[in-house]
Amino acid sequence: MVWTPIAEEAARAASVLHPDESLLPRPTHRRVMTVANQKGGVGKTTSTVNLAAALAIHGLKTLVIDLDPQGNASTALSVEHRSGTPSVYEVLLGEISIAEAAQVSPTSPNLFCVPATIDLAGAEIELVSMVARESRLKEALSSEALDQLQPDYVFIDCPPSLGLLTVNAMVAAQEVLIPIQCEYYALEGLSQLIRNIELVQQHLNPDLAISTILLTMYDGRTKLADQVTSEVRGHFGDVALRTVIPRSVKVSEAPGFGQTVLTYDPGSRGSMSYLDAAKEIAIRGAKKEGA
Repeated sequence: MVWTPIAEEAARAASVLHPDESLLPRPTHRRVMTVANQKGGVGKTTSTVNLAAALAIHGLKTLVIDLDPQGNASTALSVEHRSGTPSVYEVLLGEISIAEAAQVSPTSPNLFCVPATIDLAGAEIELVSMVARESRLKEALSSEALDQLQPDYVFIDCPPSLGLLTVNAMVAAQEVLIPIQCEYYALEGLSQLIRNIELVQQHLNPDLAISTILLTMYDGRTKLADQVTSEVRGHFGDVALRTVIPRSVKVSEAPGFGQTVLTYDPGSRGSMSYLDAAKEIAIRGAKKEGA
């Protein structure tokens, strides 16, 4: 067979979509990860859905909770999120269980999503007067509730703010995954995010830890990208994944078609990068107990 770039991309796509021999290891315990960064446009939702899809396609049961009123994660995973759909809003109010709100994504039978509807936009105001307002999501994500779905990984996609919804996500999780874009203002505001995480640790969830930093929108043609990468790795050490996500048109286009990049263009650089990042996360999760 003659080697061509198209043939190589087709082979990569086949390895992504038909991973018969490359199933990822299960974590030693269920991992609940909040994907947070109050800066918009850093690849937060994109990273959430593509990492979740990569883990699911490679054999791990994964649940995405869309906690952003914009509902972009729900769109990318092609799940229904029109007003009136059972959603995370009703879950926060205690009206339905997480299993009742979860929908299977067409991306993979292993991938579930609890959608966000427009109703969530007013939830921050409604939560203010509620008892244990910071712990509503934690109560909904009890071990007993999650056992109905049996996920290996739970990803909570936060809105681009440090409000009550994001606090709920941090109280409900054990880990925080922070996407950081390789651009000039990347580290601006990061100290405030870390300060908020420390406040949640001190007062609401002592088990919370920043476990993963993912560098996104990397452009190898610029010195700036390398400078930001070096600075982040110097500050966070091994918490930063080795894999970086390149700036990619395909990654940006995929949500417009109600898909992740892994199904939209599985042989692309963006798809392979998210798959590599998911493998790193899975391998770390499998080793965690012995670490």
